[in-house]
This record gives sequence, structure tokens and C-alpha cells, in this order.
Amino acid sequence: MSEVIEIKVPDVGGVASVDVVEVLVKAGDVIVEDQPIVTLETDKASMELPASTGGTVQQIHIKPGDKVSEGSLVATLLVNGAAATVKAEVSKPKQVEATASVKRAELPLTPPVISPPQPAKSLTTPAATTVALTGTVSAHASPSVRLFARELGVDITLVGVGSGTKGRILKEDVKGFVKKALTEGAAHQGQAGIPAIPVIDFSQFGATEIQKLSKIKRLTGQNLSRVWLNLPMVTYHEEADITDMEAFRVALNTEKGKDEVKITGLMFIIKALVAALKQFPSFNAALSPDGESLILKKYTNIGIAVDTPNGLVVPVLRDADKKSINQLALELADKSEKARQGKLMPGDMQGGCMTISSLGGIGGTAFTPIVNAPEVAILGVTRATMQPVWNGKEFTPRLMLPLDLTYDHRVIDGAEGARFMASIKQNLTDIRRLLL
Repeated sequence: MSEVIEIKVPDVGGVASVDVVEVLVKAGDVIVEDQPIVTLETDKASMELPASTGGTVQQIHIKPGDKVSEGSLVATLLVNGAAATVKAEVSKPKQVEATASVKRAELPLTPPVISPPQPAKSLTTPAATTVALTGTVSAHASPSVRLFARELGVDITLVGVGSGTKGRILKEDVKGFVKKALTEGAAHQGQAGIPAIPVIDFSQFGATEIQKLSKIKRLTGQNLSRVWLNLPMVTYHEEADITDMEAFRVALNTEKGKDEVKITGLMFIIKALVAALKQFPSFNAALSPDGESLILKKYTNIGIAVDTPNGLVVPVLRDADKKSINQLALELADKSEKARQGKLMPGDMQGGCMTISSLGGIGGTAFTPIVNAPEVAILGVTRATMQPVWNGKEFTPRLMLPLDLTYDHRVIDGAEGARFMASIKQNLTDIRRLLL
């Protein structure tokens, strides 16, 4: 007996609606288990919806440009031996419905990329702000939307392509245009009118190719620019002697079996950072939107920047202060693999207290990581090298680890930043301190 499985949009982390970017299959296609069916996109992540089982696509219920939410019907699959007679059954949908039992399946999404959290902020603009001037391009919009735009003083031809069917401009598009105009106007007022980078036609110098940025990269770029312009950031550089720590790490790994997860130096760095956050609570905090208060966090979640084929993502290790080195190693290995496969859920990348960005596997001697706002600090790590260190009598070879701490100077002053880094350095140089 055949079955018809309904594939629906699962929980997407509290997001009210997501955009349908691409439909990857069509009616009549024979697909296999875990094959992506559609690509969905939110403001923070692009996600693929996979099939829970193999079968034949009976019907697709959405199209590119649609907005869907949790529970929206995406597709129906005909399974359990139906593939051999797919053409006959598809051509007779009523017969299929009469003989098929319906089973609902809500599947996990697989988001490969996520951008850093966006800081809350308030903007004050003059009451009589001019939103738009005039345009010459014909706009595709209904009379009610045109009236709505006129009431707001918006020239609808400047809104561009809308989010509705066939590019139709909706009220939400007009609202978004006004919000963007007001935000940019307030930003220019606060930044003394930062001049724009001049537009250059690079084709005059040789052949060029236009490669459109993904929505994720565009939003990430906007967020990083916002952080760079709003946060007075300072980066403090230091080196930690990890010779003894590395010897202990190697000894631990020799005791592990072939299939057990190995301990990396990053696990000790996480523990050293957690201990420093306990000692300096202002680092485990966020600045209130009005800039008048500090929100102290009573939990310790550490974000780890992970390199994937789709770019950097930041899975969060929750309650890192309550987990052992081995537990952290297992959790990070699991989340890193999910990140590389594009299977992290939005909840896996939320709630961080402080982020570690490690370039140790690539190289470098120092860099300036940008704070992952609304966090107030970020720890950068580069490759450890053997160096001659004077011990008072002679030079001895020691394994030195470069560390880079960037912090929000509105919350943390220079002396506190130096003391925080000194604490991390002491914890890594003598890991017995982590027992205190």
C-alpha cells in the first residue's frame, strides 16, 4: 500500500516567516533520503529542507518568492513501492488519494551559515525627514500600495523590485524602504557624513565578472560595518607559555583509543577563558541599548568560530563552566561537523557570552578580531611557535601562543583588559590554576 508523506516547515527558531529561495525538485522526480527539496532563507541563515525518506515527488506546494512559516506544507512524497508506477499514479491524483494513507513529517533544517548577532540600537531622526525624491522607473504595485506610499511621502519608483509575486511591491517593501532611508539618514548625522567610496568602472582596465553576494554575506557585512562604526574597539596582544600544557595534552591523547575524540589546545583555552570570565564579570556582559547599564550574564556560553566551505559560523558551547575537557571536546567535534555539513540549527548559534576566533590551524602571528556584538569582547588565537625564552640564567626553548583580545572600550578600560588577558595567560601557562 502506498503512503503519501507531507513535508512541512519545522520550527525555525522563533522566526515568524522565511523566504523560499529555490525549489530543487519538481513533481515526478524520484528522490532519495536526505536529498534537499527546497532552500529557505531568513535574515540570519540560509537553510536546506531535506527529505526524510526516498520516494517520488507527488506535488510541490510552494514556489520561489513565497513566504512560509512553521507548519506550512512544502511537498508531498509518494513512497513505499510507488516509484515503479509513478507516471500512472501522478496522472491520476484522485486514485492516489483514495489508496494512500497520509503521514506527516516535520524535518530539521540545515543552515550552513549564520551571521553574528545584531546589536540593539535606537536611532533618533528629525520629524520632517525627506524620504525620497523622484524616479523614472515604472513600479509594479497595487493602487492601495501606491496610496500608502504617497501618504508616507515615498516615490514608489525608488523602492525597486518588491517581494511579492513577479516583483510586485507590497506595503512591507515600502515600510522597509522608509526604515532604511531613516536609518541611513541618522547614521550619516552621527558619523559627520562619511563620504562614500567612489564608483569605478573596472571593465575599462580589463575583463571583469560580477559575482553577487549571498544574503548571508550582505547581512554579515552590514553588521560588521555597524559594529566597527559604533564600538570603540581596542585590541591587546599577548603571548602565553603553553609548553607544559602542550606536554599534558599530548600525554592525555596517548591514553585515548583510536576512535575517541582527541583533545586539542582549544579545549584548554576555553577553560582558561571561562575562569577569567568568572574573575572579571564585566567581560561576561552586554551594554544596554541606551548605553546606561551593563547587563551581567549569570551563565557562561562560549562561541567558537568554525571554518566551513560556506564561510565562518559560530556554534555556541552552552554552560562551558560546568563541562569537563572531554565533554567540551565531544560537543565541539559534533557541532563542528554539523557546521561543515550545514546542519546547525539557529538555536545552536545563539546565546554566546564571548567568542573565540582561532587561526591556529592556518598560521599568523597576530590579528585584530572584531567583537561579535552584543558581546563586549572576543579572543583571537594564532599559531603557537617555539621561541628562545630567557629564564634568568639562559635561553630555553618554550612553546609560545599568541593571543589577541579585542574589547568594547565603553565597557572595559585598558587596565581591566590587560588584567583579563594576564589571567588567561596564567591559566594557560600553569593549568593547575584551573583547579582553583
